Amino acid sequence: MLNTLLENSALYLNLLSKPHKRYFYDHIDHNDKLIGIFGARGVGKTTYILNYLKNHQLPINKKLYISADSIELSDTTLVEVAKSFNAIGGEILAIDEIHKYKNFESELKQIYDMLPLKVIFSGSSLINLEYAKADLSRRAVIYRINGLNFREFLEFKTDIKLSSYSLEEILTNHSEIAFEIVNQIKPLEFWQEYLECGYYPFYFDNPKKYGIKLNETINTAIEVDIPSIFKIKYEYIINLKKLVKLICTSKPFTLNIKELSKKIGIDRETLYLYFDYLHRGKILHVIRSKSKGDNIFLKPDKVYLNNPNLNHHYCKEASIGMVRETAFATFLNDYELSIPKIGDFLIDEKYLFEIGGKKKSFKQIKDIPHSFVVADDIEVGFGNKIPLWLFGFLY
Repeated sequence: MLNTLLENSALYLNLLSKPHKRYFYDHIDHNDKLIGIFGARGVGKTTYILNYLKNHQLPINKKLYISADSIELSDTTLVEVAKSFNAIGGEILAIDEIHKYKNFESELKQIYDMLPLKVIFSGSSLINLEYAKADLSRRAVIYRINGLNFREFLEFKTDIKLSSYSLEEILTNHSEIAFEIVNQIKPLEFWQEYLECGYYPFYFDNPKKYGIKLNETINTAIEVDIPSIFKIKYEYIINLKKLVKLICTSKPFTLNIKELSKKIGIDRETLYLYFDYLHRGKILHVIRSKSKGDNIFLKPDKVYLNNPNLNHHYCKEASIGMVRETAFATFLNDYELSIPKIGDFLIDEKYLFEIGGKKKSFKQIKDIPHSFVVADDIEVGFGNKIPLWLFGFLY
């Protein structure tokens, strides 16, 4: 069994083409003994693991890559594999698709406590390890990763190294930053391509088949990943797909829960559960006010698709307003995002943003402190008017 796993691992590593290195690669402390990489399907978790193993100076027989749904694991356990690998001098064990392995938390804990192996594992963004069994969250260092932002996309596309910036730097020095970037590259030349095709790294594997691969990725997340973690019967999976399609046609500020429930044929509580599943699976982006906390059974303030590529490829029609707001929410995904009474978004309970085209005025947010207009179709902003594309350069 172990010999087969080692042979398969070597094949994976030898077949790996030279990939672009994602932003998180150098942020990970590879000295840690137990490292978890979590993110949506298609954002590059497997590529990162294989790239790390291939580039590591250890001999190939001392590093092992396995997928948790491998047929070789059907009659054994992760613990037994780890013991056998350790016994022959193995040092790095990488486990992909960990969410497909039942009770993985307790077995990873055993491996961590009993063996000197370094373990790197990846899993779906659906998993919330903060509440994992067996106190795994105290042992593992977890990194949650996103798809490509605009800066990464430009680097992949042009091989030009570009700097990233904090939110505060962009808000206070956006004109200078934009001028600096424009002197290196013309961002608007690539902006529409990014909105349509730039979020998932596999675009660069075969651009002509991106739409097909994207639909396959979302369908697999709905049909395989979500049911592997949540108790949802196969015959009800179609309702998740219906919900995604309906969000395509809904305006985020006119979300009609009663109408959505009726069209799908489910009750309100089930609809809220589906929102949560699709949000954690990075297919939808569900935003609630801070006053509602983590209560998933309260009406969301707004619901978007997770990134603008989904608007273009998963929806029959994508309004420009929806795409702009989706792009902004995608770029600010790691910040505290809420919906204010005036304006489109409130960040960290301090900064207010109104999203629109290049002619968007300050009328709606006039005289409000820390308020900004985020405008599409402009290369460089002025005052409190900032180009939308520039938020794609956040850390």
